[in-house]
Amino acid sequence: MENDAESVRKIGNILNDQNQQLAERFRALFTLRNIGGETAIECIGKSFSDPSSLLKHESAYCLGQMQDQRAIPLLTSVLEDDTQETIVRHEAGEALGAIGLPSSIEVLKKYEHHPVQEISETCQLALQRIEWQTSQRKAEEESRLRPNPFNSVDPAPPAVETSVANLKETLLDQGQPLFARYRAMFALRNLNTEESVLALAAGLKCEDSALFRHEIAYVLGQMQHEASIPQLQEQLAKVSEDPMVRHECAEALGSIAAEKCLETLQGYVKDEARVVRESCIIALDMCDHENSNDFQYANTLGKLKDNVQEEQVES
Repeated sequence: MENDAESVRKIGNILNDQNQQLAERFRALFTLRNIGGETAIECIGKSFSDPSSLLKHESAYCLGQMQDQRAIPLLTSVLEDDTQETIVRHEAGEALGAIGLPSSIEVLKKYEHHPVQEISETCQLALQRIEWQTSQRKAEEESRLRPNPFNSVDPAPPAVETSVANLKETLLDQGQPLFARYRAMFALRNLNTEESVLALAAGLKCEDSALFRHEIAYVLGQMQHEASIPQLQEQLAKVSEDPMVRHECAEALGSIAAEKCLETLQGYVKDEARVVRESCIIALDMCDHENSNDFQYANTLGKLKDNVQEEQVES
């Protein structure tokens, strides 16, 4: 596919057409993410006026993963827009941290003590990530860090520690700074064993932070290990759980794509929370593609390894 501006805009038209099936719009979004560039950013930016908080949240996620500084003004405006849903503003703040430029520090500081916990915690983590990126500590630790086999841009670097027991202890210790717990989380993910999966799944029970639980579900989706299915199912079924967490559990089950995941997701496509039911619709589409010989979902909502072929969209 030729990446000229007109072809990119045609894909953007699919993304921003509310008459299109949600799954088709998501494929267009992740195709734009894979293409990158100014026109793709412009097209993704238009989606922030959409009524779907799930779509806007994933749009912000994609802009962060693109790591293009041209998206910073757009993401800043989304973070500052108090008419946007919390899940969207949080993802915009996380995306600013993923791009990681000091120019975002001022706006992140503005919201690091926001009364909405998910927004304040996100901005604190983003500030700490930017600080770590430019610190001597990074230079000292880098050679000892395990590589990220998933090629995602994460809200915190992995911890240097490699003991699952020690990492689990840090992960579950609600007295530890959230940044340290996130570092333990990503270190466990990068170990990528059944033991580390089960250690991570225990974090879904931590009641202090919905943001933390949502990130646990995210990494379990990346790992695609069936050992986490019961815990993800349990959290999705909990109607008292924050919809941000339930939505991420649904997407994780879609990434794992086992038959029992399919059955679970079908039970929540009419959930009262829009972000949950839409996540289940997308997750079921992910299951279909994971279990077919067709192209893989365009980076499966950004959460799988990046060894995927770009979707070809007919212009």
